Amino acid sequence: MRSAFTAARQRPVRLFTRLCLPLLLLISPAAFAQLPGIISQQLSNGAQNWSLPIQTLVFITTLTLLPAMLLMCTSFTRIIIVLGLLRNALGTPSAPPNQVLLGLGLFLTFFVMAPVFDKIYSDAYQPFSENKITMQDAMDKGAQPLRQFMLRQTRESDLALYARLANIPPLAGPEAVPMRILLPAYVTSELKTAFQIGFTVFIPFMIIDLVVASVLMALGMMMVPPATISLPFKLMLFVLVDGWQLLLGSLAQSFYS
Repeated sequence: MRSAFTAARQRPVRLFTRLCLPLLLLISPAAFAQLPGIISQQLSNGAQNWSLPIQTLVFITTLTLLPAMLLMCTSFTRIIIVLGLLRNALGTPSAPPNQVLLGLGLFLTFFVMAPVFDKIYSDAYQPFSENKITMQDAMDKGAQPLRQFMLRQTRESDLALYARLANIPPLAGPEAVPMRILLPAYVTSELKTAFQIGFTVFIPFMIIDLVVASVLMALGMMMVPPATISLPFKLMLFVLVDGWQLLLGSLAQSFYS
């Protein structure tokens, strides 16, 4: 019963297909050529460019991937990890708050990446906005400054690791590294560098915690939390050495050393 009902429903579809298919085959291909381009359009210099709907689709897709690109392809990862480790080393889990750390990390990221963004604008966006290059060429030219920045911060051992895992042949040079190898290698290198800087930041504050805990133990004040006593000393040390200028300046310089 069910099979008969299904066959009855499929008869109009089959009839429509048999009637329309010959009509579609009879249409001349030249008629399609006279229609406006949906995928691409001709530029004044003879090159092919993506049409406006396709460009809009690519732009919206890029906006959805923007948070991931900010985390994976810029200096934001190293900066935000170091700032979080600094807050833990000070023993103040809520000061500065997360919003302040994120804002500081974003603005410092824009400061560090400003030369890269300027080069992307001058080499890719500006010629594309003047219709001198296609969108594909603009994407290729815009990826080069970001690629060079990532290569400078990536360790060769991390590149070799992911190249070996991907089973790719030996690379001719840094320019031949594919993005699927460069992205995870760059993130791994950034995590290593961030934890190394965080270890350096932790040492002076850990010494203060050990000294305060030893003094409290010697005085028999075992019920007093050492963190409560050591916090003012850590804050005073951080302020006296101008810790914010030292840390943020060192973070910014670490990307160009």
